Amino acid sequence: MPDGALAGTRVLEVGLLVQAPQAGQVLADLGADVVKVEMPGVGDQSRWIPLSAWDDMRPPYLVGCNRGKRSITLDLHRPQGRDVFLALAERSDVVISNLVPGTLDSWGLGYEDLAAVNPGIVYAAGSAYGFVGPDAAIKGADIGGQAAGGILTMIGDDDGSIRPVGVTFADHIASQNMVAGVLAALLARHRTGRGQKVEVSLYGGQLFAQASELTAHALAGQGPPPGGQGHHLVPAIYGIFPTADGHIALVGVPDKAPFFALLGRPELAEEERFTGLFLVDGAKEELFEILDEVLVTRTTAEWDALFRANDVRFAPVRTYADVLADEGAHANGYLQVVDHPEWGEVVLPGTPLALSDTPAVPGQLAPELGQHTEEVLLEAGYQWEEIGALRDQAVI
Repeated sequence: MPDGALAGTRVLEVGLLVQAPQAGQVLADLGADVVKVEMPGVGDQSRWIPLSAWDDMRPPYLVGCNRGKRSITLDLHRPQGRDVFLALAERSDVVISNLVPGTLDSWGLGYEDLAAVNPGIVYAAGSAYGFVGPDAAIKGADIGGQAAGGILTMIGDDDGSIRPVGVTFADHIASQNMVAGVLAALLARHRTGRGQKVEVSLYGGQLFAQASELTAHALAGQGPPPGGQGHHLVPAIYGIFPTADGHIALVGVPDKAPFFALLGRPELAEEERFTGLFLVDGAKEELFEILDEVLVTRTTAEWDALFRANDVRFAPVRTYADVLADEGAHANGYLQVVDHPEWGEVVLPGTPLALSDTPAVPGQLAPELGQHTEEVLLEAGYQWEEIGALRDQAVI
């Protein structure tokens, strides 16, 4: 197997839960050596969020966002821990963190401190609401990013109720922005020889994810009502519709007459308001009501077969069970089958990236807390006596 694109790159991750840890995982998939720095005896909070506090303590956040890394324990609150971290940073390329802004600075581990020992260091910091402005000091998490970013008003119900996106959506977007910033900074370092600080946030990621929608609101001076089957900016057959046993998405129908015939409603093609390039003046709402009535008469599998055979752009609305069993997800490496030493054979996320010459290789297991502490310190030049002293002092 060829080396990954980031082979030889050393990354220190001081991350909790999703934002920084998932960024670190992507860098590990790309070949970087990612060392996860955790508090002795405690570790990343993701270690303590189980599938079920009653009968299944397996931690999905830890497993899903930390595979392929090495873990060391190090108390960064203490001067001895700070000194060890600086020694590790001196031989590293990247530091990533999503601790509350100012936390690492207060421990003497801010960007300026690390750049003093390693001018080439790329220092990526994630926050909830940005590093300046009135909300910079507010602690946050994924649901706060969703709320502050405005997206929840787009997915509420007609009765005014609001619900969050059911995944850590803001965290995941922020993690990908962090990866992009790190890669850009590494590329710039090839030209300048200098590292730099990269800042991302949950809030900023949510705004960028809604670039088109926020622009529409800014131009029009008003936004659309929440909910709906499709997208308010797309005046076309573009939405989610019920079937006899589930739902299906229609992803744009440019040639409407054959589509209407396929549905058994060829007369719809005679209605000019339904066949134009854009569905305007209430035509979209009227047509969607008709499509609701038609599509619910067959199962999702029946529509799937019919649409595939006739080159209709569509997608079934899959459950998680459907996704985990999907042939395409496995074939593309988006999912992988892992033989876990305790849990047996399980399906876990793979990698969304495919590189032809330097392929991404997803790790399979998340590290145990502190599993690689001695190994990493020995690589950094520490002697066994020094490591023993740090352990005796509860620094590691």
